Amino acid sequence: MFDIHSHILPGLDDGAPDWEESLRLCHMAADDGIQHMVATPHANSTYAYDRQHSLELLDELGKKIDGRMSLSLGCDFHFSYENLQELYVHPDRFTIGSTPYLLIELSDFAIPPGVSDKIEELTNWGLRPILTHPERNGILQRSPERVLRWAERGCIVQVTASALTGRWGNRAQQVAEWLLRRHAVHVLATDAHNIKGRPPILSAGRDAAGALCGVEIANVLVYDNPRAIVEGKDLPYFPEL
Repeated sequence: MFDIHSHILPGLDDGAPDWEESLRLCHMAADDGIQHMVATPHANSTYAYDRQHSLELLDELGKKIDGRMSLSLGCDFHFSYENLQELYVHPDRFTIGSTPYLLIELSDFAIPPGVSDKIEELTNWGLRPILTHPERNGILQRSPERVLRWAERGCIVQVTASALTGRWGNRAQQVAEWLLRRHAVHVLATDAHNIKGRPPILSAGRDAAGALCGVEIANVLVYDNPRAIVEGKDLPYFPEL
């Protein structure tokens, strides 16, 4: 499996605090069958994103895990005015590897009315925005049909695997399942932060998805589609809504 959203680099944000936890996260992920992880430190008003420093940590982490899995770098890009201005000038500082794929996270407190236009604008520039965990966003939980509209406009939707197993509560699980049944989920990811509360486990979410939409599609969400993202290719599974 391929995991495109994780906070495994040590000491950068609210994810792994040190090398010990970082290594434990990687080994747990490998034991779960994850063969590639994208490290995605936060880029928001709380955590400054330093691409070069992150790359240095990623290289060191790769050496420490000694080939148990492959790694690449992206970021958890907060969809703010300041970040967008920087993205317009230096898009390659934020995307997954050298691909056009970009994880975008919306605020839990307010979603600007121009988000739809901005998503379409990024797509027109050649970027491929990936909306992260909409099922956990309190605003989108009340209006999940907005996520369908964004998917119709080409936005990729990533749901947290553990939301499908109830880790984030009933409402998040209901919204995740609602999106999944409407073919508006394209990727499952762990959004791993730590061993106990937010571990790097994809298999349980994959199995839960399989019970809802079938094993074939569930496998696409954890292998074919995220692998295409890591490799910078078009998604094999992006159904019309």
